[in-house]
Amino acid sequence: MPLADSPVASTVGPLAADQLRLDAAPVDYALVALYFVFVIGIGLLARSRVSNSIDFFLSGRSLPAWVTGLAFISANLGAVEIMGMSANGAQFGFPTFHYFWIGAVPAMLFLGVVMMPFYYGSKVRSVPEFMRRRFGTGAHLVNALSFAIAQVLIAGVNLYLLGSIVNVLLGWPLWISVIVAAVIVLSYITLGGLSAAIYNEVLQFFVIVAALLPLTLVGLHRVGGWDGLKDRVSASPGGAAQLSSWPGNELSGFTDNFLSVLGIVFGLGFVLSFGYWTTNFVEVQRALATHSISAARRTPIIGAYPKMFIPLIVVIPGMISAVLVPQMAEFKQAKAADPDFSGEVKYNDALLYLMKEVLPNGLLGVGLAGLLAAFMAGMAANISAFNTVFSFDLWQQYVIKDRPDHYYLTVGRVATVGATVAAIFTAMIAGNFSNIMDYLQTLFSFFNAPLFATFILGMFWKRMTPTAGWMGLVCGTLSAVVVFLLHENGVFTLSGQGSSFVAAGVAFVVDIVVSVAVTMVTRPKPAAELVGLVYSETPESMRTDPEQATLPWYQRPVLLAGIALVLVIALNVIAG
Repeated sequence: MPLADSPVASTVGPLAADQLRLDAAPVDYALVALYFVFVIGIGLLARSRVSNSIDFFLSGRSLPAWVTGLAFISANLGAVEIMGMSANGAQFGFPTFHYFWIGAVPAMLFLGVVMMPFYYGSKVRSVPEFMRRRFGTGAHLVNALSFAIAQVLIAGVNLYLLGSIVNVLLGWPLWISVIVAAVIVLSYITLGGLSAAIYNEVLQFFVIVAALLPLTLVGLHRVGGWDGLKDRVSASPGGAAQLSSWPGNELSGFTDNFLSVLGIVFGLGFVLSFGYWTTNFVEVQRALATHSISAARRTPIIGAYPKMFIPLIVVIPGMISAVLVPQMAEFKQAKAADPDFSGEVKYNDALLYLMKEVLPNGLLGVGLAGLLAAFMAGMAANISAFNTVFSFDLWQQYVIKDRPDHYYLTVGRVATVGATVAAIFTAMIAGNFSNIMDYLQTLFSFFNAPLFATFILGMFWKRMTPTAGWMGLVCGTLSAVVVFLLHENGVFTLSGQGSSFVAAGVAFVVDIVVSVAVTMVTRPKPAAELVGLVYSETPESMRTDPEQATLPWYQRPVLLAGIALVLVIALNVIAG
């Protein structure tokens, strides 16, 4: 998900590194070591279940929905989510909730109710493969290449951040931290494929919660409970506006309340959010690993429930850190007085400073394991999605076709090793940039918005042609780049995430307009080739399970999605 003004990949200066060095005791190291034992053990157990490429890349389409639902969320709980959102909590307060309650949950519910039946029912092995079947090889190749490159880059950023934090907290050399983490992730994915990644993501979800929940509760106790936090936040720079999520002017960059709400709802909540959650194969792959259409639909819907409450243990600690930790409070005061102020302390350090401030030995070990779990979950999700797209969408489609299944299983394992090695190098490259994650998130917003426009138009309009598919993608992306360049060159200025909201909105509209225009002058595919790919041409029997009517209420996707929607609306009202 795109972030607002949080330099997630900023390096920590020498002074900050000394201030953040933790006095870890043997019990803390023992807890971290125990976590690694479980991680490798899961990889070894999952290896016995891998006998063909579908087992390796899609867990044999056999996993239960509650497992894939938790993995769906855990795959997203990487560096950006944990460090970036706590940084935004320290900087903005409650408006950061929009990244969860507006910018995630509605799109996850839409994915489960509307789009998963097409992904799963068409029996595609990846999102780019769906693009190939609907629009042909032009759009497919662009989508597959950009996705594969992006996953290696993001995995590298996760590795770099992991190495940086271990270096700061424990004093290990950066290159050793990066290589050790890479070897561990490589071991369990190469052994057990997607099953190992998913079951480890379930473990990582509980480890992350076990780390962040005590941190939140102890932090709240230290500031005098909820009322004490509100009093301190109201007295800090930014004032009481940090305790109300709407209209979120500081976050969006708009001074006008109406434009701010419109930017958050349309730019973040619709275009960026739906573009990310409904077309990102890292997430969709978890749902494709289930045993039925109904379970695939429930995967993102089940994930939406914990997603609603993750900000309470990610954003709130950031807010606590900004008023409890002296270094963070001083930085926020200086930043309020001079927006261009740049010191050794960053908002990105909020969670680390809070851990140092409030966690005793023992809990500190759990906290360290939680951070390691978050970074490893993010990297493992990137690598497991990469090896699937590389093997099926690039190697099998364009390099060597019609080989036995075992051959592509071997290609997948080799691709896993190659991607991990590449991620080590991109991790080192990431160290040369102070704002690499902001940069990457901006690039991904270029691609996600037009990709979603192409998907949604092609899924509900059978007349849309293959030519329109790739031309809409290209023009939408270019228009977003133009908006970005105009903003960078001062033609218009917006703070916060405003420029990304505008770029995403423009990309979405341009993609739709170009796709419609090109469709009018090009030839569509025959209707018979659109079965399972377009809503009007797909029989209901292909979009639902035969036994769906007999499922208990708690396994019915639409009902579960309706309950989740009511809950997230209530949370928006409460935090408004």
